[in-house]
Amino acid sequence: MTADQTTAPQRPGVRLRVLTYNIHGQRDDRAALAEVVRQIAPDVAILQEAPRRWRWRTRSAALANAFDMVVGSGGPPPLGNLVLTTLRVRVEGSWSVRFPLTPGRHLRGAVFARCAVGPARFVVVGSHLSTDPTERPAQARLLRQACADVDGPVILGLDVNDRPAEPDDPSGDTGAAWRLAAAGFTDAAAAAGAGRAGTFPGRDPRRRIDAIFVDPRIEVAGCQVVDTPAARRASDHLPVVADLVLTEPAPGLDKRGG
Repeated sequence: MTADQTTAPQRPGVRLRVLTYNIHGQRDDRAALAEVVRQIAPDVAILQEAPRRWRWRTRSAALANAFDMVVGSGGPPPLGNLVLTTLRVRVEGSWSVRFPLTPGRHLRGAVFARCAVGPARFVVVGSHLSTDPTERPAQARLLRQACADVDGPVILGLDVNDRPAEPDDPSGDTGAAWRLAAAGFTDAAAAAGAGRAGTFPGRDPRRRIDAIFVDPRIEVAGCQVVDTPAARRASDHLPVVADLVLTEPAPGLDKRGG
């Protein structure tokens, strides 16, 4: 693994390991994919390009079983965004949002899962933004607003399809979607000193386009991009895993789920 910056938590709280991973529709080495996730052993896995159409329930269950996890939320409504959990995590409700369809482009959206571990309550969000730079910022803005409408701490796992703005970028068109999606959040990799590790393309990672953003009330104890031989075979993205500490259990429910 590279960019491993795990530190001891500064305050007592509930420890939580969260993975975000674009699994490329399981079109690569499935055995390696299962090996990577089982070795990471996340409490929550936020997946992009997961089953969304034919036999999606069976296929999602098989994927969860291969990872030693269970299905939390996913399927056609959130358009291929899937949340898996261990039995340690209680999923108390879920919903999804869809972004406006641009003719000729893929319909995209986001999955929301209201979760709890012991006394700590939080909302897990997963999404996969457009590859089109003209469409992507509007999706990021809608996603951030949907997150802002949630009561309690949010953990957002995201294939941004954009990277943080670079001062020396001559085009000036990078970073807009990243900035919009990350507004008000803590970038887990940057907070852990791992913000320069690339996640894409998987076999030669040069760009950081995958991220875990968390509510500032959540402590980032560590974050890493998993770059191993198995990870390079498993998908066209490398996974990002964050070790979090939920130090302030949130009262109340989200505004949509009741």
